[in-house]
Amino acid sequence: MSMFCYQCEQTAKGEGCQAFGVCGKSPDVAALQDLLIHSLKGIGYLAEKLLAKNYRNDKIDGFVQEVLFATITNVDFDPKRLQETIKEAYAVKEELKKELGETNLPAAVNWEYSDDITKLITLGMQNGVMAKADANEDIRSLRELMTYGLKGMAAYADHARILGQSDTAVIDFIYKALASLINDDLTINDYVGLNLKCGEVSIRAMELLDAGNTGHFGHPVPTAVSIGVKKGKAIVVSGHDLLDLEELLKQTEGKGINIYTHGEMLPAHGYPELNKYSHLVANYGGAWQDQAKEFDAFPGAVLMTTNCIQKPRDTYKDRIFTTGLVAWPGVNHVADRVSGKAKDFSVVIEKALSCDGFAEDVPVKNIMVGFARNAVLGVADKIIEAVKSGAIKHFFLVGGCDGAKSGRNYFTEFAEATPDDTVILTLACGKFRFNKLDFGDIGGIPRLLDVGQCNDSYSAIQIAVALAGAFDCGVNDLPLSFIISWYEQKAVTVLLALLHLGIKNIRLGPTLPAFVSPNVLNVLVENFKIPRKAKGPRDTMMTNVYDLVHLLGLPGGMTIKQAQMKFGVQEAAILRWKRVAIEKG
Repeated sequence: MSMFCYQCEQTAKGEGCQAFGVCGKSPDVAALQDLLIHSLKGIGYLAEKLLAKNYRNDKIDGFVQEVLFATITNVDFDPKRLQETIKEAYAVKEELKKELGETNLPAAVNWEYSDDITKLITLGMQNGVMAKADANEDIRSLRELMTYGLKGMAAYADHARILGQSDTAVIDFIYKALASLINDDLTINDYVGLNLKCGEVSIRAMELLDAGNTGHFGHPVPTAVSIGVKKGKAIVVSGHDLLDLEELLKQTEGKGINIYTHGEMLPAHGYPELNKYSHLVANYGGAWQDQAKEFDAFPGAVLMTTNCIQKPRDTYKDRIFTTGLVAWPGVNHVADRVSGKAKDFSVVIEKALSCDGFAEDVPVKNIMVGFARNAVLGVADKIIEAVKSGAIKHFFLVGGCDGAKSGRNYFTEFAEATPDDTVILTLACGKFRFNKLDFGDIGGIPRLLDVGQCNDSYSAIQIAVALAGAFDCGVNDLPLSFIISWYEQKAVTVLLALLHLGIKNIRLGPTLPAFVSPNVLNVLVENFKIPRKAKGPRDTMMTNVYDLVHLLGLPGGMTIKQAQMKFGVQEAAILRWKRVAIEKG
């Protein structure tokens, strides 16, 4: 095989990309990223030993988090930038190696850099996921599960660090975990424990990011966001980085340019320190996987922050810009901040001014955002009373990372089918499957509460923990169900966090992770009651309204008419759902 990658949900055939990445990653890029991960294992080995000697280097700590983040799906596709990062990783490794002063070191410490990129690609291929064909399948599975958990944790920690929030406990665990990935003395039980610890430390990383966001931009408040467009020059900002958006807003003030959010930037409208800019006018488009057609139709400049980039079409390649860790070959890149100064977005602004912009206003409906932990817990007394009175029967957390692969219509159908006496909490780009629908309210409490980005997972966790505290019970005892879609590695981090908290019956989909072996899957099923279909470990885990009937404890033998009255959906859907329920017995 020319490559092997199975870190995302869309991986080829549900098994692994072996010729070219479904995400657009070439075999060369895959190999260079594999070499980066290999180098980080060596850096982790050295750093963990040096921590025992009270040696710490803040610059290296930040670099390691950035490199993990850069290997997340849909971040860095540029071989030249990856080679530069590998060269820096080699220098870091050599610096730590000299500081430690020991010999008889593992291969992940002793590799050599070359300016010949073909040699680096070869070295990466020799140290990829499947490099050791005879490796224990379950050990490999648990190592990869933790590797992807570390990538997501590093993404949260890097966002937090940019906003001035850090904790050495996070990077110390990252070093320990990276070192463990080349320790052949560890057992399956050891790796299960490390994965749960990864979930625990991830919550701390999420907490740091929450503190960074709310401390800098204020606590989100419920806010109506237009999904139409306004006449005039335009820039659309996608990705996740709120500080990039703020700096762009400051630099475009008074220039006659309207700023739009896209994808995971939608929740930015709920932050008071961002929403105060009058030229932050609307959200444009939906989730990341629709960007090609949406950016093609956008008559202005496009700024991609962090991850979620797809291969740009030639029709807009000259007006899309990347910044931070995200990169695509041939796309203009805005340089990082220097000496604490803001990024210079002048090239993006100049491009926007040279474009036509929107010819006229196109008003469309508003959607609501801003229901993060502070806003929801601020009305917790009303929510608790509604539960006690029976006005609210159940909560569903429906959200997560969206993707283009078939089967994700499940989340739309599920949300549509939830009864009128239930509330949907949602976060991350999975909400675009249903966030433009009108769900109404329960006694003034909206039935759809948008908690925010995938970066705001801490908010959702805190809401669940607070409700459990109010009812003096565990989270698993609440009338709360988790219906989570996953696509990339931040979702893996969130899953590990939920498992650490002991949350059970998480319905994860639309398909199982290819990197989870059958035996590891059995551990998840037995210990955490993660449901799966009986046909095999790669089958879809979602079964439409059967899930809803199961979660709410409704009678599975209801008639078609009863189901229509209960769920208010089309007869064809009910027939399909009833068939599934019958098949399930």
